[in-house]
Amino acid sequence: MNTHLLALQLMAAQGCLGAFDTLYHHEFTEALPGRPTAGRELAIHAVRALIYSALFIGLSSWAFHGWWALVLLVVFSAEILLTLWDFVVEDRTRLLPATERVTHTVLAMNGGAFIALLAIGTPAQLAMPTALVWQPHGGLSAFLALCGVGVGLSGLRDAWAARAIGRMATAPVVKFDDIERSFLLTGATGFIGQRLVRALLRDGHRVTVLTRQARQAAWMFDGRVECVTSMEQLPASRRFDAVINLAGARILGWRWTAARRAVLRQSRIGLTRKVVSWIATAEHKPAMLLSASAIGYYGTQPRGDDTVLTEQNGPQPMFMSDLCREWEEAACGAEAHGVAVARMRFGLVLGTQGALPMMLLPIKLGMGGPLGGGTQWLSWIHVDDLIAGVAHLWRTRAAGACNFTAPESLTQAAFSKVAASVLHRPCGLPTPGWPMRLALGEQADLLLEGQRVAPARLLDSGFVFRHPQLRDALQNLG
Repeated sequence: MNTHLLALQLMAAQGCLGAFDTLYHHEFTEALPGRPTAGRELAIHAVRALIYSALFIGLSSWAFHGWWALVLLVVFSAEILLTLWDFVVEDRTRLLPATERVTHTVLAMNGGAFIALLAIGTPAQLAMPTALVWQPHGGLSAFLALCGVGVGLSGLRDAWAARAIGRMATAPVVKFDDIERSFLLTGATGFIGQRLVRALLRDGHRVTVLTRQARQAAWMFDGRVECVTSMEQLPASRRFDAVINLAGARILGWRWTAARRAVLRQSRIGLTRKVVSWIATAEHKPAMLLSASAIGYYGTQPRGDDTVLTEQNGPQPMFMSDLCREWEEAACGAEAHGVAVARMRFGLVLGTQGALPMMLLPIKLGMGGPLGGGTQWLSWIHVDDLIAGVAHLWRTRAAGACNFTAPESLTQAAFSKVAASVLHRPCGLPTPGWPMRLALGEQADLLLEGQRVAPARLLDSGFVFRHPQLRDALQNLG
């Protein structure tokens, strides 16, 4: 087979593998654009992606003759050096999951193969007159050009994210207590958990995390936390001043099939029961259990219903409401052992990770606007206010239900309008809700229905929000 054609086919495979790695690992599972420590890695990814974009488009239909062949060799050398640098930076800043390591190995092998095949023909190409010669290869050329456009857009995305991380405001110092305390956390490696652990460490407290990925957690927090993989590893004599329970499988994503609902229940209700069972046997009971829940507890409000919901409102007979209610009931089991229980009902948490980056993506692309009519209410909170709110509940020992939402609620259309204004993008492209409902089923209610929830207890207890309005919150997040 013609070595040049084989090299192009391997490049096409590289494009498919690279797309999988970027979308599944970098965007979905690892969420690199929102990681404060991923700035350098994203900058390297951006440069590599732009190099690959030029290679895909240039090699798709042109032959590099004369000095152009030497230019190609220089570009290949630069790409190899950047790849090696990327490996070093990744190993210093995060623990890669097994699937990403395997994917990177296959990418390196495949990339080395097509570079070697192209380099074989360099002497012959150098002997020809310098020119870029048009040599298309039908559908393969079209596919490579498409890969070039896609990887180029990915490079711009990474460059934007690296720039945003470089400008990211330093998280404020949060005071949890005047003396050193010992905290046990579940869900510490999640978006909120990471921020909470770092805030506790900055304030001088001792942190133990319950996680299935102990090595990853130890790496993530620079070895400054103790990691356990089950509650059984903690002896009854172990003393914790407080337990903060944030664990729960991702609610958005997979359809709520019977199997998925079982996973959601087990990761929330099942784990919370295990925590309470350990508390029951503990020789030194923690003063508080601060357990996460969500404003999904209240169910959904009909379109046009502007009623403001507070902690006095009750649940509805629907899955997400039942899930939150059972979650809270499991946590309240600790009260029988003399432990105060705070039930923290989180609204949409805004930060550089979580749901916000995906919500802002269509707006950044100029396609923002009302979703499913846009009249549904969105109750949100800046992640810094959430962390400060957790500290406030601990300092004041405030038990009971507590809504974690900003004082300002907006409709989805108003939310998109403010976000578009902050990002200097147009807004007004309507998106029907039926495709989302068709794809997600009942889960679509999280996006197409809403709740107008007020933080009554936080405000009544004297808590002061840093970001009470959406515009300021989004500007702070860059």
